[in-house]
Amino acid sequence: MVKTISKIGNSQGVIFDSALMELARLKVGDAVDVVVHDSGAITLTPMRPVITPEFAAETAEKVIRDYDEVFRRLS
Repeated sequence: MVKTISKIGNSQGVIFDSALMELARLKVGDAVDVVVHDSGAITLTPMRPVITPEFAAETAEKVIRDYDEVFRRLS
């Protein structure tokens, strides 16, 4: 995908259209890690939140509670 650097206020930037944002699973306000390589290539990596064991356990309990009847029918 080719993008053009545009003037945005007193800065320059690349506009991400909604399709690109969706493909990258990004939304406005998300943090990205920017790395400039020796070759001049720029890599943007989304900073995804770390899932803690506590959050995973809470989520699993909620899924089990919400879909209790479905799990019972599948067993």
